[in-house]
Amino acid sequence: MNENEVQIKDTDSQKARIRERYKGINLEELDVIPAVPQENFYENTNEKRVAVYARVSTDDPRQTSSYELQKNHYKDVVSRHPGWNLVEIYADEGISGTSLQHRDAFIKMIKDCQGGKIDLIVTKTVARFARNILDCIGHVRQLAAMHPPVGVFFETENIYTLNSNSEMLLSFMATMAQEESHNKSEIMNSSIEMRFRRGIFLTPPLLGYDLDADGNLVINEEEAETVRLVFFMYLYGYTCTQIADTLTKLGRRTKKNNTSWSPGSILQILQNERHCGDVLARKTWTPNYLNHKPRKNKQDRNQYRKRNHHEAIISRDDFIAVQRLISNARYGNKGILPELQVIREGALKGFVSVNPRWAAFRADDYRAASGSVYNINEQPFCGFEVEAQSGDFDLRGFEIARSQFFDTARKLCVTFSAECIVFSTECIRKFDKALYIEMLVHPSEHLLVVRPCTKEIKNAVQWAKRNEGQYYSRIISCAAYIKTLYELFGWKPACKYRVRGIYRQKENEAVVVFDMRETEIFIPQDTLSSGRETKVDDFRINDIQPFTAGPKKDIMAYPSSWADNFGNNYYRHAQARELAAFDSQGIWNINEEGQPFSDSPGLNVTSAEVIGCEIKQMICNMEQETAENGE
Repeated sequence: MNENEVQIKDTDSQKARIRERYKGINLEELDVIPAVPQENFYENTNEKRVAVYARVSTDDPRQTSSYELQKNHYKDVVSRHPGWNLVEIYADEGISGTSLQHRDAFIKMIKDCQGGKIDLIVTKTVARFARNILDCIGHVRQLAAMHPPVGVFFETENIYTLNSNSEMLLSFMATMAQEESHNKSEIMNSSIEMRFRRGIFLTPPLLGYDLDADGNLVINEEEAETVRLVFFMYLYGYTCTQIADTLTKLGRRTKKNNTSWSPGSILQILQNERHCGDVLARKTWTPNYLNHKPRKNKQDRNQYRKRNHHEAIISRDDFIAVQRLISNARYGNKGILPELQVIREGALKGFVSVNPRWAAFRADDYRAASGSVYNINEQPFCGFEVEAQSGDFDLRGFEIARSQFFDTARKLCVTFSAECIVFSTECIRKFDKALYIEMLVHPSEHLLVVRPCTKEIKNAVQWAKRNEGQYYSRIISCAAYIKTLYELFGWKPACKYRVRGIYRQKENEAVVVFDMRETEIFIPQDTLSSGRETKVDDFRINDIQPFTAGPKKDIMAYPSSWADNFGNNYYRHAQARELAAFDSQGIWNINEEGQPFSDSPGLNVTSAEVIGCEIKQMICNMEQETAENGE
């Protein structure tokens, strides 16, 4: 007998033994101990402590009838059922069922179940119990696992959760309830979008206004006086805390008729555009219909602005001024109204001065300021001709090697990051160890210029420090404006950038010019180590690709166009963009001062003198009113 035949014989023998074993034994030899019959929910008359859960999803008075009907109905149901004793009716009024947030009665009911006070929960439908699948199934399982178990009876669906075959049906019904909420949410969002597109805006209660019969905002003069005082005090230099304290002492009332004011409530008044007659719809949006958590709308959804929607309490110019003051106050620049300054003549024509403490302006504001000094057909920089003289060498085919490929020691360079700006020590030496500079940017040409200045200059930045006769580069804090610069140059916020500069001097005037398109980029190592193959692509700017890699903290990258050459050819280098405006034969005038630019022509902010008089008069009137009312 070969090996295969032996294996087949053993397999047949094992099967035969198994068949013999499973023939069983004589049933008369077994004692069967019967299980306790499963409770029949509809016939059981044992004593049960019953809780009723009721919920309506809105505070609309018309829902009160539904709320009361649910409560009264289940009182009757419990009283008619033999053995049932009502523990409590747990009711949430005006609360959504898609999450447990604010469902205080529901949470209390579950805690009472855990405390052994409840045997059975009765509710109208699965949707009343929960519109979230996870919440519904999770709590049903949690209740069933208690000792003794707690069951839930859904009247409409006729589901009792302690029945063994109930979970599949309950899962299906919970899914339907959740999807119903989803559909309602989508319908509501569509309705809101259609309203906004037709200029039909929501009009919540607002200090300074009442609603007429058609829902339009109408000025309430008594409240409007409070709003004017808030805006004028802030323009005059008072903080939100000081304004809140003043209103509290004067006994002025909020829209909710309170006399206690907080700095947060003052800030909300100052930032509400409706006080200047405009409406901005959809400032927030709700990404998840299950948790209802609003999020600031950062162009995630359409926004709609309607100017002159209703009568203004505050002029638009004063409102704009307040918004800029608020932005700057975040960086410690309090009480100073910011303005952009643009160079209108000379080699720096079109350059806009950067103030290190002003956060009120965005990239478009800088572009508008720069473009305001040029005629329609005028180009910022046209370059200049390079003429070969008799006897000159023919340098065609020769390249000027890029300085980025050499050591940075004793080189003019500046490094930008999301936290700070640092200039090399060589820049300081070029300016004869000046402690202060002014930074100017040309948005369309992507050029940055620094020129020495005194401390008294409005936009002066300290870029150097002195210690025992030695000068060192100083880290420049840039939180207020670095996001704007990054946006202007098309940079990624997570990366650092290093730019080489060119020094130009004529007589006693000197500048360092940086071409912000010729950059080295430093990509954080951790952003490229997640394993996602396309991660590098997220950080490619202007066709920049990683050049080196390794265990360093940051990975250095250069533009891919540099791969096939050492630099620009000689004649092209002589016409470099950053030198075009500084031809020694052309217009110079580097010290030309910037002139104020306003993106709103004719911006007319109420003068400090007028504001001061108005504040005194309003406070006097309010104090007199308080005295007459005996408060």
